Amino acid sequence: MELKYLGKSFSHAIDELDPFPARPGLSLVTMTSDELTSVCPMTEVPDYYKASIQFVPDQFCIESKSLKLYLQHFRDMQIFAEDLVVVIRDKVIETIKPKYCKVTLVQKSRGGIVIETVSAWGQAPVNL
Repeated sequence: MELKYLGKSFSHAIDELDPFPARPGLSLVTMTSDELTSVCPMTEVPDYYKASIQFVPDQFCIESKSLKLYLQHFRDMQIFAEDLVVVIRDKVIETIKPKYCKVTLVQKSRGGIVIETVSAWGQAPVNL
C-alpha cells in the first residue's frame, strides 16, 4: 500500500484520509490537533478547535500528514461544531473501518463559552 501524502509536498487541503496497515496488537490510537478551524454559519466568524480522534484499529490506521491536510479543508467551511464532529467521525469510519471511534472537538472560548462536542461509534474498550 502506497501512502499518497507522506513524504510529498502538498500546500493544499484534501478531503480524504490516507490509511496504512495497523500492526497486530495495537490497542488504541489517539491523534490530537489544535489546528482545526471552520466558520460559524450564523456569524461567519472563524471558530477554532482542539480535535481529538481516538480509534481502535481493525486493519488500518490514519497517516498523520493526511489528517493534518484533511482538517485544513474545513477552514473556509460554514459548519456548526455539532455537525463537524460527526463529519470527521464518519470520515474516519469510512476510511479505516475501526472497531471503535470517538471524536471530540473543543471549541475555543468565544463570548465566554467553550463548546465540547463528542461523537462516538462502536463498542468502547473497557479501559477507556
